[in-house]
Amino acid sequence: MPQSKSTQTMNLKRRDFLKLSATAAGAFAWPRLHQAAPTERPPADHCLLIHLVGGPSQIDTWDPKPLAPSHVRGPFRPIATQVPGLFVSELFPRLAARAHRIAWVRSLYHEEAPIHETGQQLLQTGFVSEPGPEFPNAAAVAGRLRFNRPGLPHHVVLPGPLENTGVHIGHGQSSGFLGSAWQPRFDDSAPFPGRESTALMDRYGRHTFGESCLKARQLIERGVPCVTVNMYTTVFDQPTWDCHADGLSLAANLEDYRQVVGPLFDQTFSTLLDDLHDRGLLERTLVMAAGEFGRTPIMNRRGGRDHWTGVWSMLCAGGGVQGGRVIGASDAWGGEPKEQPLHAARIAATQLHALGIKSDEWHRLIGSSAYASTQPEPIGDLF
Repeated sequence: MPQSKSTQTMNLKRRDFLKLSATAAGAFAWPRLHQAAPTERPPADHCLLIHLVGGPSQIDTWDPKPLAPSHVRGPFRPIATQVPGLFVSELFPRLAARAHRIAWVRSLYHEEAPIHETGQQLLQTGFVSEPGPEFPNAAAVAGRLRFNRPGLPHHVVLPGPLENTGVHIGHGQSSGFLGSAWQPRFDDSAPFPGRESTALMDRYGRHTFGESCLKARQLIERGVPCVTVNMYTTVFDQPTWDCHADGLSLAANLEDYRQVVGPLFDQTFSTLLDDLHDRGLLERTLVMAAGEFGRTPIMNRRGGRDHWTGVWSMLCAGGGVQGGRVIGASDAWGGEPKEQPLHAARIAATQLHALGIKSDEWHRLIGSSAYASTQPEPIGDLF
């Protein structure tokens, strides 16, 4: 594997949060904007972000490397999907059968500190805010510019807010400096949504993630424009995507991927796509499933994988997305982008684009002219 700035398996360097602080104060100076309607119908009316908290391994999920050495390719074999030439991990047979509805992005990256919180901020706000003012979640921006509807929340986060993921800074799910008027509704309750058939509830899964995804579909059906589902609210003391295998509070490992995490996601996410499609909602709902980073291409000595910002994958469907396509590619060991590198900040930009909010309108609102060299743009090839 060629050595480069991304290939730092045991020597990851934390980026300096202070690089934004010199100009962060300018973020408070935004112009007074009217709630302008888009000039043409945008690709989507709703955006549903499935936040894969912990950071799934790209190699063990949607970008398998069967020709790599065993300490890279991991324990899972690739399986064919409905799309000719497209293979995913054997953990996802239901998704493989629905590959025609999904765009598979394989070249995400970022160069900030390899901790959960920087990635969470980037994929949900487009910026890293520490130590300056906290940037608003993309849904708060959408609410401010498009969805100020009395009596209807503009953004709901299920099943509740993110808790401790390692560093006590923002996770990118608040309204930030836009103020409390644009704060999401955090739904801490966990009762199963009512008025659904037992069969459908069983298909989603009788667990928190299944309940949250079913409730997300209900909210979208009722007109809520933005919903975020946190697959987990912490990475500690439970099986999650954060597969360090440290034997302590981060004991999750690749066997947990096989037994718990992978099957749970495969079942619930596949059911969500089917349910949205069957109700005529998928075409107008952008669904994105992404973690905050990937995992090291070389497994650690315990058989797990550690944090890796060099490259990772995500899934997109609905809302004008062209399914059955692969966008970008990683290198032979899944360590860095080989084709079409896509910065993680572009995820937030893509959500806003799908809702009809142009990049310059967004940037003016948050006063980000000071960041002209880093203003994220949407992933246009999705649409």
